[in-house]
Amino acid sequence: MPPPEPVEAPETAEAADSLDRLTPPRRGRALRLARSAAIDLSPLRHGDFRRLWTGNSIAFVGFQVTAVAVPVQVYGVSGSSFWVGMLGAVGLVPLIVFGLWGGAIADAVDRRLLLIASSLVLWGCTGALLVQALLGLRSLGLLLVLVAVQAAAFAVASSTRGAVIPRVLPPEDIASANTLSFTASTVASAAGPLLAGLVLAIWSFAAAYALDAALFTLALYAAVRLPSLPPLHEAEPDADRAPARPSVPGLRSVVEGLAFISTRPVLLLSFGVDIVAMVLAMPRALFPQAAVERFGGPGAVGWLFAAIAIGSSVAGLSSGWIRRVRRQGVALVAAIVVWGLAIAASGLATALWLAVVLLAVGGAADLVSAVYRQTILQTYAPDELRGRLQGVFIVVVAGGPRLGDLRAGAMAAAVGLQAAWVGGGLACAVLVLAALLVPSFREYDATTVMTSSPR
Repeated sequence: MPPPEPVEAPETAEAADSLDRLTPPRRGRALRLARSAAIDLSPLRHGDFRRLWTGNSIAFVGFQVTAVAVPVQVYGVSGSSFWVGMLGAVGLVPLIVFGLWGGAIADAVDRRLLLIASSLVLWGCTGALLVQALLGLRSLGLLLVLVAVQAAAFAVASSTRGAVIPRVLPPEDIASANTLSFTASTVASAAGPLLAGLVLAIWSFAAAYALDAALFTLALYAAVRLPSLPPLHEAEPDADRAPARPSVPGLRSVVEGLAFISTRPVLLLSFGVDIVAMVLAMPRALFPQAAVERFGGPGAVGWLFAAIAIGSSVAGLSSGWIRRVRRQGVALVAAIVVWGLAIAASGLATALWLAVVLLAVGGAADLVSAVYRQTILQTYAPDELRGRLQGVFIVVVAGGPRLGDLRAGAMAAAVGLQAAWVGGGLACAVLVLAALLVPSFREYDATTVMTSSPR
């Protein structure tokens, strides 16, 4: 596949140099520093990525609105927090199964068509939620089924979209593209719930689902506008390559993807350190108790939940330096160490503002680690396996925090709030350093991999 044609940037390098010459020295240095620190927008020069990023960024706000509306509706129908908690369990199994299988399918078929199909299923689930709300069905079983189907479609769409990015961008833009995507998702994670609260307070569940459906059309449009993205062995026939696999792969293809990870320490450790970070140091299950016992009441819980996303958003907006880091394995470990230490420190805070600031520092480090994990995966893995490995990525990213909630809650019950919070953060910061004992991970150089990686 030929490299995508970049759209000419609005400001040329010559114009920028001229501006610097006309600017007083101190101000010129400040402007250059600001430009180097600001989030890198260069991937948006490429039309396919620009449409994908814009569509999914806006659609994710609607997704977050629905993520709030569904639990509220389930509680209204059942009157039980048990069934609200079951939403996570109902969605987890489809997420794992279809994350792995959907990734295998993405390696065997045209990724554009698979992204369109899975997006249509997601859109259909939102439409079904809208219809049941308009009809006032109040069916707990229907809501649980729709959540399960939605989780399956989300897993397939996310795996496919992650495998699409390296096909529509040059390798040197992938880290910046992931930064843009993660920044947009964290902003949506903060804005979506606030918007959901407003919509549900003023209007209804139907209005919330209608808003999600309307916003999701932009993501669907972006998928439709993609070029054809068949497997590279079909797009570029090669007599030395193995024959094409069946269009609907089964368990064997999934196992091949997992086996590939197990023989590549760089990939295996990139997943492993994320599991360590989320299972040992994710404190969100402790926020309700901390709000009541330490920070003056339930009103503080919103700040605690928003703090990590706020920190991630700020880090994303000042992330121009991320693409210039070559030793991404070391940078990934360093970011997770900062995450663990910031979480541990926030567990010692007795003032809400200080806890929020420290959690925000952790959120900033989490965004950096997420960008490097995704970038390592997308550039290190061969294209014929990217879908399957993206499926594993989605399972780890979605499953790790859920296991972290279980760990935090169980540990708090056994040893107390502070020990569960602080101890988990410190254990994360110490344990993740073991990854640096593996030479291939410690010496991983992103620029070497990018220059040798086929598109």
